[in-house]
Amino acid sequence: MKKIVYLSAVAVAAMAFTLAKVEIKIKGSDTILPLAQKQAELYMKKNPDASITVVGGGSGVGITALIDGSTDIATSSRDLKVEEKLKLKEKNIKEVIIAYDALSVVINPKNKVKSLTREQLEGIFTGAITNWKDVGGDDEKIVAYSRESSSGTYTFFKEHVMSKKNYAPTVLAMPATGAIITSVSQTKGAIGYVGLAYVNKSVKDVAISFDGKPAVMASVKTAKDRTYPITRPLYVIYAGASEAKVKPFVDYMLSNDGQKEVIALEYIPVK
Repeated sequence: MKKIVYLSAVAVAAMAFTLAKVEIKIKGSDTILPLAQKQAELYMKKNPDASITVVGGGSGVGITALIDGSTDIATSSRDLKVEEKLKLKEKNIKEVIIAYDALSVVINPKNKVKSLTREQLEGIFTGAITNWKDVGGDDEKIVAYSRESSSGTYTFFKEHVMSKKNYAPTVLAMPATGAIITSVSQTKGAIGYVGLAYVNKSVKDVAISFDGKPAVMASVKTAKDRTYPITRPLYVIYAGASEAKVKPFVDYMLSNDGQKEVIALEYIPVK
């Protein structure tokens, strides 16, 4: 009898542990994905009762998931659109900036171009400029890569770099940021734009000039002091009803430990 009682106590304890497990789903921005994954990993080590899954797909995908209730947190590298705010109105949403990002323009390492102006970028991605010789490069066809329209990076670039003009039909839409890096590294005439954290030695970062000012390379320092012109906030968005569950993790993202990972992964801290 004592054995049966003991086993029952163990079962109850196990059930209580299971019930106490906090499961959080995070979905959205590919730009934020490496940061959110690392912060979730470290948070779970400190909080064994937490289970956090993080997936990308684009800011729009994450926000749609928040609207339909299939994610607890949406990550976004752009502001909410008016129609999204209307759909989320009843959810009493919270938007929190957890880091900032520099949007880097990358080309193939064999390309001799070192800098581009905002106007030249607009021309390249709207199709008005189609050859590198027109912007100081070799006589080489430009192959422009972009994220697909569900991406917050796609929207931000269109609004802040292209003056809200449409992308040319020839611009190749890629499903993920990593795919842009791979494509640009393999194509001599290629150009694309990615979050600073994704830049590696397989591509070449280009200095950017806005409004006639000197061209500046993207870096944590130049993004932090705002001398680099293409910077943006990165958000986590959640419903008020989920606040008790998700806020401890959001607070961790903003904590000293969480912000150390922001710096380590070459994002820009909130302070």
